[in-house]
Amino acid sequence: MKTSSPATTTSSIHRRNRSSGHRATPDRLGYSPNPSYTSSEVTRPNPMAAAVKAVAGIFTACFTPPDANSSKSFVDSEDFKSSSVASVTSRSGSNRGHGSNRGISISLHNSIHRKEPGIVKFTMEEIFQVTRNFSPSFKIGQGGFGAVYKAKLLNGTVVAVKRAKKSVYEKHLGVEFQSEIQTLSRVEHLNLVQFYGFLEQGDERIVVVEYVPNGTLREHLDCIHGNILDLASRLDIAIDVAHAVTYLHMYIDHPIIHRDIKSSNILLTENLRAKVADFGFARQAPDSDSGMTHISTQVKGTAGYLDPEYLRTYQLTEKSDVYSFGVLLVELVTGRRPIEPKFELKERITAKWAMKRFIEGEAISVLDPKLDQTAANSLALEKTLELALQCLAPRRQNRPNMKRCAEILWTIRKDYRELSASEFRSFSISSQRSTSTKG
Repeated sequence: MKTSSPATTTSSIHRRNRSSGHRATPDRLGYSPNPSYTSSEVTRPNPMAAAVKAVAGIFTACFTPPDANSSKSFVDSEDFKSSSVASVTSRSGSNRGHGSNRGISISLHNSIHRKEPGIVKFTMEEIFQVTRNFSPSFKIGQGGFGAVYKAKLLNGTVVAVKRAKKSVYEKHLGVEFQSEIQTLSRVEHLNLVQFYGFLEQGDERIVVVEYVPNGTLREHLDCIHGNILDLASRLDIAIDVAHAVTYLHMYIDHPIIHRDIKSSNILLTENLRAKVADFGFARQAPDSDSGMTHISTQVKGTAGYLDPEYLRTYQLTEKSDVYSFGVLLVELVTGRRPIEPKFELKERITAKWAMKRFIEGEAISVLDPKLDQTAANSLALEKTLELALQCLAPRRQNRPNMKRCAEILWTIRKDYRELSASEFRSFSISSQRSTSTKG
């Protein structure tokens, strides 16, 4: 794999002309900002300490421990460009289920209709056929949007069929459905789930996307699949996510803010490459050419990942995704969820706790205990927490953009690999000497 900076590989991209400056994760929620949340943002002489204290205060004011209920979850790319290559052996869906891997074939040649160029509109008969009337044996997950089923098309493509809830109390899902359709139909990237089609008929709302077979990032951090996710893989995943979000922010005609970057919305392939999913909260970014700096909109997202400035002001920008990405970075290196209600109070808000320990020079104390405390791991931990601190800045203008995050992560991964290789050589030489001495 190349280790050169992705900044050198974007010449073929049509970029827009704009400047860019088993426990449960809490369900995605809509929040009403409260002016009282601004009280924790106090200027301090030490900028790094000030950032930590501001993050800590905002987290404490805004979030309370969630209930332990099931929640919604739903590359080898070397740059940020859109790719036409898509996996057909991938999994998409909500929290991983244990349904059958069997599938029913359905023809794509005669009965599929197109609502507009590039968007396939399925019929209800086709959906019933492909899921065998939504058989429980095909069900692979259940989330905030609804149930998810695995199916197989006649051409061999394995897909995930997401069926929205029908409850009269879930009217907001109609808005999320339209948002997801509009967003998925416009994007194509190796680190984003591929969109195959949809259905909207009566009270039925269905999205058909690629099936990503290896569960969510959160499941792997929890070791649900039996293997420990090493730090090298975690860095790769962070870079994949950074590529995907950079693409959304900078390399499509009408940039998109995801608004729900979190570990349970990051799906992993069999090779542990990341695909960002779930665009129900996505919104078109402000048009910088027109002088817009933000979008004023109702606050939506997931507790623990929400940008405090957006929460307080209703002002949404791409930097809200950057904030969520900062929380994700902390989650990757600590292994902890953003909110840990079972921990003592001072450790309950993971980002607050980790940033405080980092500033105090005790970064190694927050490393996921499942990972070894090697020199390479320690270096990558320090550098990743330093980047996370920048992403978690209380004010958006102090946060890097996603492209810069990706560039920094490339450097961290390069240094990590070089130090890991050096450690391995030193260990091998030491082992050989020990063996020869015993002989």
